[in-house]
Amino acid sequence: MTTAEAIKLLDQFKRGRASRQRVLRAFQAAPVASLGFAQPDTHRSLRKGFPEVIFAAGKSTAQVVAIARRLLRAESRLLVTRLSPEAAAVVKRRIRGAVYHRDARCLTVARKPFPRRAGTIAVVSAGTSDIPVAEEAAVTAEIMGSPVDRLYDVGVAGLHRVLAAMERLQKASVLVVVAGMEGALPSVVAGLVAKPVIAVPTSVGYGASLHGLAALLGMLTSCGSGVTVVNIDNGFGAGYAASQINMLAHGELP
Repeated sequence: MTTAEAIKLLDQFKRGRASRQRVLRAFQAAPVASLGFAQPDTHRSLRKGFPEVIFAAGKSTAQVVAIARRLLRAESRLLVTRLSPEAAAVVKRRIRGAVYHRDARCLTVARKPFPRRAGTIAVVSAGTSDIPVAEEAAVTAEIMGSPVDRLYDVGVAGLHRVLAAMERLQKASVLVVVAGMEGALPSVVAGLVAKPVIAVPTSVGYGASLHGLAALLGMLTSCGSGVTVVNIDNGFGAGYAASQINMLAHGELP
């Protein structure tokens, strides 16, 4: 049951158009659908405001399709992360309305138009090589209904580039800042804005970057105020949290 369906049912009960038994049956229904290999959470959107997200890595294409179909029986929106182009081609043939975002390695389904939400999430990448992680964050925030402003390749190697984007940075309600190498960009951005900054270290860099560990440790020891750090390459986690912050800031969480 989606949040909208739950609200509609409760309104019907309040007006005397739905029986107590019908309401009880609806809310007593098991919040999972057993598929044998997976148990999709069908009440996730009721609790979280967005349906369960499918992490495709390690799953077969058939498993992704089966989970997606089950979730879409009750939901109008779907997000699949870490999906290969080859698997995406199959899913698109089997799921009506599926759109694949190649850079983000994400697939989305949006069968109803989004409500126009207030507030903007700025997704900022230090370098072009960080764009796949940045796009995962951006696509996640967009499918959750938040407007996104992308600012790419504005790393500290050319500080004038991020300074030139000051007006756009300051307009955002929350910022996702993605960087590899030494991971310095979130500290710089946090010193320029009065909004929450979610830092995402990426595994981009030379040997001593240790596949993102150097950026992660640099962000964890940031001197910038208001910096929160997610795991290496976790664009999805950053985009999801940013969207929740944006909705909370504008009174839109369920």
